[in-house]
Amino acid sequence: MSQRRRRSLAFLTSGVLALPLLAGCGAGDEEGGPVAAGQDIAMTSRDRVADGGVVRWAVDTLPDTLNTFQADADATTARIAGAVLPQLFVMDAKGQPVANPDYLEKAEIVAREPKQVVLYKLNQQAVWSDGREIGAADFVAQWRALNGKDSAYWTARNAGYERIEKIERGKTDLEVKVTFAKPYTDWRSLFTPLYPKQVTGTPDAFNEGARGALKVTAGAFNLGAVDKKTATVALTRNARWWGRPAKLDTLVLTAVPRAERPAALAAGKLDMAEIDRTGADRIALAHRDAKAAKGAEGAGGAPAHGPGASVTAAQATMSWAIAYGADESKAKEEQASRAANAEAAKKYAEEQNALRTFAVRKSLEPAYTQLAMNGASGPLADERVRRAVARALDRKALAEIVLKPLGLPAKPVGSHLALAGQPAYADNSDALGGQDTQAAQALLADAGWRRGGKITEPSGAKAGPEASSEDDGKTPSGPGTGNDGLYVVGQDDERNGDERAGDERAGDEQGGAGNPQDARPAAGPGLSPALTVTPLAAQQQASLLAQADVARAAAGPDAAGDTATTDTDTDTATATDTDAKGAPVREGDGAGQGKASAAPAPAKQARTSGSMLAKDGKALSLRFVLPSGPGSESLRAVGERIAQMLQKVGIQAELKKVADESFFKDHIASGQYDLALYSWPATAYPATDARPIFAKPEPAADGSLLVEQNYTRVGTDHIDQLFDQALGELDEGASRDLIRKADARIWAAAGSIPLYQRPELVAVKPSLVNAGAFGLGAPRFQDIGWKKSPAATEKNAKEKK
Repeated sequence: MSQRRRRSLAFLTSGVLALPLLAGCGAGDEEGGPVAAGQDIAMTSRDRVADGGVVRWAVDTLPDTLNTFQADADATTARIAGAVLPQLFVMDAKGQPVANPDYLEKAEIVAREPKQVVLYKLNQQAVWSDGREIGAADFVAQWRALNGKDSAYWTARNAGYERIEKIERGKTDLEVKVTFAKPYTDWRSLFTPLYPKQVTGTPDAFNEGARGALKVTAGAFNLGAVDKKTATVALTRNARWWGRPAKLDTLVLTAVPRAERPAALAAGKLDMAEIDRTGADRIALAHRDAKAAKGAEGAGGAPAHGPGASVTAAQATMSWAIAYGADESKAKEEQASRAANAEAAKKYAEEQNALRTFAVRKSLEPAYTQLAMNGASGPLADERVRRAVARALDRKALAEIVLKPLGLPAKPVGSHLALAGQPAYADNSDALGGQDTQAAQALLADAGWRRGGKITEPSGAKAGPEASSEDDGKTPSGPGTGNDGLYVVGQDDERNGDERAGDERAGDEQGGAGNPQDARPAAGPGLSPALTVTPLAAQQQASLLAQADVARAAAGPDAAGDTATTDTDTDTATATDTDAKGAPVREGDGAGQGKASAAPAPAKQARTSGSMLAKDGKALSLRFVLPSGPGSESLRAVGERIAQMLQKVGIQAELKKVADESFFKDHIASGQYDLALYSWPATAYPATDARPIFAKPEPAADGSLLVEQNYTRVGTDHIDQLFDQALGELDEGASRDLIRKADARIWAAAGSIPLYQRPELVAVKPSLVNAGAFGLGAPRFQDIGWKKSPAATEKNAKEKK
């Protein structure tokens, strides 16, 4: 496998699968124009921020590596790099890259012909922590490590670096001149972060030297202790920093699972944490109860929520009677239970009292949730069926499930390649068409699917790619596992102890104060933080997309037409796991992923499809895979609503809940699904980062299928050509136009349907400023701090006079 094709498969990641809770601060016309994400960070001028102090900021995990260019880099890796290493370009609040004056005086294209040349003029004060100037030697070492020519470097991505021909010192030591062998529109994505030559200069240093420590840094903070016992990483103020000094003495990144964050916040162990919907609801309830207590004299009694809140008066009376009854054995048992419940209620009340001291910052997260359709086999290999599924969806109604209860504009995402507010954004959904039941039914009829047809396949047979591998033996099932297998919307709505219909569940699962992360999805690839199947490099660049390697040379005009690629061999359309270096998924090779072992075929039963559709003796039934873990409740609610919409046009969606850890590897990456919900992070560089997600799968020399990160297995030559043209177009306006055209073709191919931008919720102390929900933008670590007291602010003002 060539180094150029190595990819990180962390596509869902610490946050990409889970549905976020609350998003906020959107701007735009709810009915007409797009809604752009804003930041909610309590922005405050530096003169109003106190000097000193410590902030404890929650992260999902301690990093396995501090090298963001390795396959197991994650969100914490990216956060640390942002604070301690040079970031030549950073994302502004609209998700656009802007030059960082702390490191660059200027960076621009100085020649386009005969070759593209970019000149970087570095800040003359910029030095590494060992006193050496940041310069051309660091650029050269990073280029050689990442250009894909030396396979000894274990890199997860090298997009753009392989296009560089040479790097030279400019007229002075402060100038670096980069010459490209092929034009590259996303040149700003390179050298961020920039590592010292000590890390990138040799394969050994690159592969192992920066996994647990960074001996040389150059940021507003230095990297302090990485303590596995306390699950913390300490970042300390850099005394040699030449820019505006960090306000904080120390920034402590603390690994805390999302489900445990409300308790950690209440216990004073955290000052800031991304939270899920449950956490946001608890903070909202804490504030509501505090207001009620103030407004009502003598207010008291049991809370309307928390442990014991659902116990009725009759149940309480019965418990008391048993606890003090004649049966000593039962009395002891009941007294112990009552004591435990009382302790839990007391602890909950104490936590609620502490949570009143936190605020929830809200912004739209830089990621969108999509419905993915596997076009490799089964009914969805037919583009007409995929288009019918898409046209059966009321995307606005699905967005409202997540966003409307939160008071957010329920505007569906109109692009696969950009989010509202970014320059490349355009709503291209008209290339496919909106919700239209009759159009969906006509497409299905044209594809040969009819109502009331005879069904002759064995009872329980599936139409999709999981027909031969319903149970892989890796996913726990049964009562209490959160994965009780398959159920059909409309037939099994009473499963799992919930007798309400899917619509009702969807409604009240979305209510309340906030809505956490999608795919934590959002690890992930994307997921609730708990849904980290493979490492997710958080925040845009470090997130999955930023780790995607699009090191493919621009394609010539000889590519063929616009026919979507599919694979009809359902027995071999499987994928191997990725290696430690993030090699791309290959269809048809790998242990344990060939044909299922032969089993006696069930007797065929002749029946009719009724109101559902059938063709050639098979019902139109699609396997809809969803994660089963906590943090994905909203995702499952959306999945149920989609199943109901499909049922109206005659498509049966069989929802299968699977364990979070198997969702990606055993289902999405291996192609064992028909329908799935997961999220992709936003990117400022769609020509580079989105290319492998929508690239047409290619046959490999051994006959397998190379899908890169295109887990829908749907792609066309035309889409590939448009990406390649956009990648080599140095006129930014023309490159954006090509990206929009590519997006329109992606819509038309109907492999994936963007639904909504995920909200983001961050719990913070109200006095913590310049921090919170960063939206599309990047944190400015040196400005984060504690707001001065009014007395201190007044004193400063007098001193200035």
